[in-house]
Amino acid sequence: MSAAVTHPLVAELVERHRATLAAAVDAAAKRDYWSPYPEFPKAYGESAAADGRAAFEALLNLPFELPGHPSDGDPVGGEVSPYGLELGIGYPHAGPDALIAALSAARPAWAAAGPLTRAAVCLEILARINARSHEFANAVMHTTGQAYAMAFQAGGPHAQDRGLEAVAYAYAEQTRLPESAGWTKPQGKRDPLVMTKEFTAVPRGLALLIGCNTFPTWNGFPGLFASLATGNPVLVKPHPRAVLPLALTVRIAREVLAEAGFAADVVCLAAEHEGGTVARTLAVRPEIRLIDYTGSTAFGDWLEQHAEQAEVYTEKAGVNSVVVDSTGDYKGMLNNLAFSLSLYSGQMCTTPQNLLIPRTGIDTDQGAKSYDEVVRDLAAAIEGLLSDDARAAAVLGAVVNPGVLRRSAAAAGGEYGELALAPRAVEHPEFPGATVRTPALVKLDADKPDDRAVFRGECFGPVSFAVAVENTAAAVELLRDTVRTQGAMTAAAYTTSAEVEAALVEAALDAGVSLSLNLTGGVYANQTAAFSDLHGTGANPAANSAYCDGAFVANRFRTVEIRRHS
Repeated sequence: MSAAVTHPLVAELVERHRATLAAAVDAAAKRDYWSPYPEFPKAYGESAAADGRAAFEALLNLPFELPGHPSDGDPVGGEVSPYGLELGIGYPHAGPDALIAALSAARPAWAAAGPLTRAAVCLEILARINARSHEFANAVMHTTGQAYAMAFQAGGPHAQDRGLEAVAYAYAEQTRLPESAGWTKPQGKRDPLVMTKEFTAVPRGLALLIGCNTFPTWNGFPGLFASLATGNPVLVKPHPRAVLPLALTVRIAREVLAEAGFAADVVCLAAEHEGGTVARTLAVRPEIRLIDYTGSTAFGDWLEQHAEQAEVYTEKAGVNSVVVDSTGDYKGMLNNLAFSLSLYSGQMCTTPQNLLIPRTGIDTDQGAKSYDEVVRDLAAAIEGLLSDDARAAAVLGAVVNPGVLRRSAAAAGGEYGELALAPRAVEHPEFPGATVRTPALVKLDADKPDDRAVFRGECFGPVSFAVAVENTAAAVELLRDTVRTQGAMTAAAYTTSAEVEAALVEAALDAGVSLSLNLTGGVYANQTAAFSDLHGTGANPAANSAYCDGAFVANRFRTVEIRRHS
């Protein structure tokens, strides 16, 4: 064991976080609600929101300091908030060779630290991030376009939950075998064979985290902390438009590591300008043995095909569908769908895209509703939700990139099909420079080839398709086929029929997608809770892994046995 592991702070951190680690492992087994990180902003103190904003503003238009971090002296930056603010932050830049050399030098002591020490250090990093949740909320808001409330929850406590969940799973998997065991084999009249066997979790090597633009912490923390907790130094490569949230994470991680006696270079930052290709260069380096990626299908497929030396964990694109068969709460269904389609302008990998509705209509507690009535009433529910600009801005946030804006404009121009609800521009009450658009709802027909070409592809952003299908059975089969061929992060359905529900469950299990049934209250198809819900399954083309299960962490290390005669 390295001398660094005996640093006085390590024992203190182990004791400080032992109970939280045990509770997290227990929560992952029970699957009920649990979180050590409050999701209510006021839980962090009366002045926390103002303090967090001031801390964020103090970072603007300055170099981002990472003491001791590799640097070639040529900082990179260029982030512009979707709300119209230029961040003006310059991040340290270094070439692949320098970054990999730094991580490699830091690796031995971190690998030797052992599962409990690493878990304790990770939990201290998370605790310090949690204490600065309002600062992170501003950083997430102004790099992703999420509204503040969502940026606080999803970018703060909920992301921290996912990071802690990964640590808990990593610790459980690494300690599944005993550190040592005695082995005695009787030999009849002869002396027994007696051996001592030791089992050590050995990390894979260096890890590369490739961050996304929309959820840099929520999607980044699982891979980051799964790799760290299993002993692998991590090179964090943020999306060029969303560097700050992960740069803050790297800074805090390096501070904790140094205080605990480890090299700060266990975690490094690989910032680059927009349009850079460092991710491709790093991904195929032989030293990189683990890769976590969230983003486009094209680059995810490229990583899976070309990074042959690494274990690659991807979350890519998919087409999420909702089967609408029948409902006992028509108003609740419409309101739930309206919010799901509107939240963060549909810029979530879990947002429903295709609403599969029988052209003969559906049965409801308000009587039979035709396809046209369902679509009209859903459009009205969306309009009602977003009728006030201030409320709309709080739900929608801002458009994250030009591609999303182009798709909204294409829907508005009728390029996808007949509009049931046209998008409109929303004036943000606080940020005049923000680009905000309400959702578009387009009517399509599953039997028309041109329409099928539209709804079978992903249309990321505030555009959804009300697809008329022959009947519910056709809707279920279309759901199954879409998941199998295009992939999906989630699926949902509304039905009062036990027979239809059974068919939906069978289709979800067969195609490998998680299914939400009859959501009419405060739980939505595009939201998942750590320690209870799995995000993705790894069983369809949208993702090859899930946040978080044993498979997400277990192959980040291997167990090596040493045995000797007693």
